[in-house]
Amino acid sequence: MSETRRPRICEVAPRDGFQSIARPLPTDDKIAIIRDLVAAGCQRVEIGSFVSPKAIPQMGDMAQIAEAVRDLPARLCALVPNVRGAENAVAAGVAEVCYVFSVSEAHNRNNVRQSVEHSLEGLANVAAALPENVLLRVDVATAFDCPFDGTVPLDQVLAAVARVADIAPEAEIALCDTTGRANPFAVRDRFRAAMALPGTARNTWAFHGHDTFGQGVANALAAWDAGVSDFDTAAAGLGGCPFAPGATGNTATEDLVFAFNEGGLDTGIDMERLLAVADRIAALPGGVTGSHLRSVPRERAI
Repeated sequence: MSETRRPRICEVAPRDGFQSIARPLPTDDKIAIIRDLVAAGCQRVEIGSFVSPKAIPQMGDMAQIAEAVRDLPARLCALVPNVRGAENAVAAGVAEVCYVFSVSEAHNRNNVRQSVEHSLEGLANVAAALPENVLLRVDVATAFDCPFDGTVPLDQVLAAVARVADIAPEAEIALCDTTGRANPFAVRDRFRAAMALPGTARNTWAFHGHDTFGQGVANALAAWDAGVSDFDTAAAGLGGCPFAPGATGNTATEDLVFAFNEGGLDTGIDMERLLAVADRIAALPGGVTGSHLRSVPRERAI
């Protein structure tokens, strides 16, 4: 393991977490939480998604949020479902966009109402529409398990990753454990196999995990061991996939930061300030959270 590598947390509560709450939250509260997450040391934040407000009312204020946080010293990313969403994100000053599709045909049709092939065509359109100064990230959902079909074959995952790399050879590719059903051995092996594909030499990598089966932190550490440095987590463990029955929250940011800290790996995040934000997020009405660090004596966590 290289001593020069540092883990980077990509805080996803403002997107993946907030969208799990049905009742729209006050815009000012969302902005304040994003600003507090960055102040706590989060270097990357997924601030929301430029989707139709009819589909996800919680994201109807994205342009206002993007305008209010664009001064922050962090990489700010927004999810986009199509070219129109990408154009709206760019117009709002977002410098990094994320496109998501599922390897599993069943999950992709339930999640975005189209075939995997159609989604890959959509990725090509988004990639072509982005200005050169806007970064692209691609979330490869159900890269381990599908809530409808079970374990997703490795060959199917590698074929999807190869297509992504061909379309976007410099994008960040995130393998996503959508259901939380992955185990550390599968995470390590699948990342190693994907990173060994000849067409992925210029891609960078991230891991998005859930803690549904209690494997969130262990899976992230397995990804780190495979060479991944960027990790999606949500403060307080807020969130879950509405199209993955039984999937609970994201891996809690504070839990993974604690693990890295205990291993002598500096994330740059202030645990005391992070826990204060996590407490605020956990108090949001309608949210479902799941954090270990918030339940232990605070002086022991810090």
